[in-house]
Amino acid sequence: MKNISTDSLRTFVMVVEVGGFAKAGDLLGLSQPAVSLQVKRLEDLLGYKLFKKQGQRQVLNQYGELLLPMAKQMVQHNDAILQLFTSESVTGKVRLGIPSEFAARILPSIIGDFVALYPDVSLEVKSRLSKHLLSDERQDQFDLVLALNEQLDSEKFPIFIQDQLVWVGDLSLAQNETVTLVTAPEGCIYRRRATQALEKAGIKYRIVYSNADLTGLIAALKEGLGITVLAKSTVPNDLAYHLHTKHLPALGSIGISLVKTASEPENAVFKLAEFIKLRLGYPTS
Repeated sequence: MKNISTDSLRTFVMVVEVGGFAKAGDLLGLSQPAVSLQVKRLEDLLGYKLFKKQGQRQVLNQYGELLLPMAKQMVQHNDAILQLFTSESVTGKVRLGIPSEFAARILPSIIGDFVALYPDVSLEVKSRLSKHLLSDERQDQFDLVLALNEQLDSEKFPIFIQDQLVWVGDLSLAQNETVTLVTAPEGCIYRRRATQALEKAGIKYRIVYSNADLTGLIAALKEGLGITVLAKSTVPNDLAYHLHTKHLPALGSIGISLVKTASEPENAVFKLAEFIKLRLGYPTS
């Protein structure tokens, strides 16, 4: 029987998620030739090429698209097994602050698995706008903060992963003379990026609905009230999205920071931070 190396699968997933062999090598501590070799060994084992040339970039072909979700799942199973059998007893309380879209879309399964592995850790999760989560006056309200961050070179709140911003909803609405938007309240990064991009492109818009809760925004999107902007990884499966169209400008990328707010965090905080990074696809060592 042939066995697939989880190292090769992890490298393959990282290349896709960060958008390049060189960048994946930087994160994995490997040279670009070493990354390319791991991917080639995976292709040789499977008997299919996984990437195709698109301009100057390497993008997934049909076989790569087929492999990606299964590769992610295998890497997660590998990491879960190691966490389960190498985890020591951890106790304490962690106050976690996250934006609502992460709370609704990404965090539930991660938090559920963490609690199963560390049942003696008490978690208190609160959702806020990223602007509020990273503000100095609120730092003492949380032990750990996961937040969007537009300052990609920030030293105070370093970025550990980047995501694409996308237009979400019925994009035919963008063909109207005035684009209708549904957004979070003033201060939201998504809202500001959407309005700035439209203004720069000379496209008229109006905000017809505002709600700080992602559930409310999704309901408005499904009712066809307008379109919105989200990080690609947080878009619900049943909603359409695009990076840009002939009627809508590109929005660029956004950074995600994971910040321990205390000068000497408890071990439970370190464990949760490590677990979140691992599950979001970022190497912890």
